[in-house]
Amino acid sequence: MLLRVEKISKKYLHTDGPVNALKDITFDIEEGMFVTITGPSGAGKSTLLLTLGGLIHPTSGRIFFRDQTLYPSFHNGLAGFRCKHVGFVMQNFSLIPYLSALRNVMIPLSLQKMDKDVQRKRAIDLLDSVGLKDRINHLPRELSAGQQQRVAIARAIANNPSLILADEPTGNLDPSLAQEILELLKVLNTERGITVIMVTHSPAAAAFGKVRIRLVEGRLVQ
Repeated sequence: MLLRVEKISKKYLHTDGPVNALKDITFDIEEGMFVTITGPSGAGKSTLLLTLGGLIHPTSGRIFFRDQTLYPSFHNGLAGFRCKHVGFVMQNFSLIPYLSALRNVMIPLSLQKMDKDVQRKRAIDLLDSVGLKDRINHLPRELSAGQQQRVAIARAIANNPSLILADEPTGNLDPSLAQEILELLKVLNTERGITVIMVTHSPAAAAFGKVRIRLVEGRLVQ
């Protein structure tokens, strides 16, 4: 079992009163699954995704990663967990605008004890694997939206993660580009065995999920 989520709740304090973003969520995710999380706006989808990635602490409940407790600590802490095991793909790509595609992909590699030449070669290989070997020196603004998301995916898999967390990865793309990105995530899932958990509003994107989770008002309904 890759992830076990037990009775996770998340409450935010607000001047208008507490907001219960997640309410007593429980589910399991096996290794190698493609999971989609759907639901209306404000249902708690992104909160759940970021909680799974160690970026938001739940108010109560527990999460286990390969039978080891993720909260309150995991080996060297949550930063170490994210660095070693998780790749993030966001709707707005989150690329550093003044760095080339190559340098953006090299960012997670620079956190490892790895020779610069080895980092560069791996980053080039990753960009080649997403069809961008001829764009390695381009800045994000010189790339199309689909190409920027491919750079983001190459960066997400730079450290050979066990898990990709994708938050509306096709939200800023037209339908044809969205399909390309979804197919790329599917290849990473089926050929590399990377577990993918994706938040989406799109029924077409949700259809890629072998496991489908639906949230409504912070509760798991499917």
